[in-house]
Amino acid sequence: MTPELARILAGYICLHSAMAGTRMAAPLLALQLDYDKAAVGLLLALFALPQVLFALPAGRWADRRGVKVPVRASVAVATIGGAAAAAWPVYPVLCVTAVCAGAGIAAATIALQRHVGRAVHTPVQLNHGFAWLSTAPALSNFIGPLATGLVIDHAGYRGAFAFLAVLPVLGWLIIRATRESPSQFPAGVLSGTPWNLWRQPAFRHLLVLNWLTAASFDVHGFVVPVLGHERSLSASAIGTILGSFAIAAVCKSA
Repeated sequence: MTPELARILAGYICLHSAMAGTRMAAPLLALQLDYDKAAVGLLLALFALPQVLFALPAGRWADRRGVKVPVRASVAVATIGGAAAAAWPVYPVLCVTAVCAGAGIAAATIALQRHVGRAVHTPVQLNHGFAWLSTAPALSNFIGPLATGLVIDHAGYRGAFAFLAVLPVLGWLIIRATRESPSQFPAGVLSGTPWNLWRQPAFRHLLVLNWLTAASFDVHGFVVPVLGHERSLSASAIGTILGSFAIAAVCKSA
């Protein structure tokens, strides 16, 4: 692993851990505020909404501005969301926080993936780069909920959201030294539109598989906090369960 890739991974883990921790803290707080399961489901759905709406525009933005501008904006949005929940821990603000966390990680992920793809020189480096990058979300889904659960148990929800507001800033401090890399691929390889991918059967099959996998993860992320709250488990115990699910993905990929 090169120092540049290590820097990208460390910063990405900070950014993604903030989102993963928010995904656990927000529904737990909503349940503590006596909101029903439908409200919790809506709250979790709001994390994904920006990724559905803004994925393609975020990709075009990264093509125009590179890696630093989108990541810096993502950090600002995620930090504002976490700080807002720390200041006003009520359900409407939690919804705003969910949208901010989802938007932040979506734009940052696309920009960082693009950067890793442009920084390589050979197909082998491309495979290794994306293999390492794919471990970051799994590690983050372990670190984020576990750390957030511990903070909730010791400093309350305000302290947890303040912690989650600081994590993206730490990620930016790590990533900001990254230098833009020119593309190593011929211009013709990068031509066309994203919708052309739909014409490839292999891509459609891969996308369906990805949808099913992501759906199972999202259902797990919804059910565990609900059941944990009903059984009066501590936030750190719920974070440990969510983290164990994520660390299994790391072990499998390894």
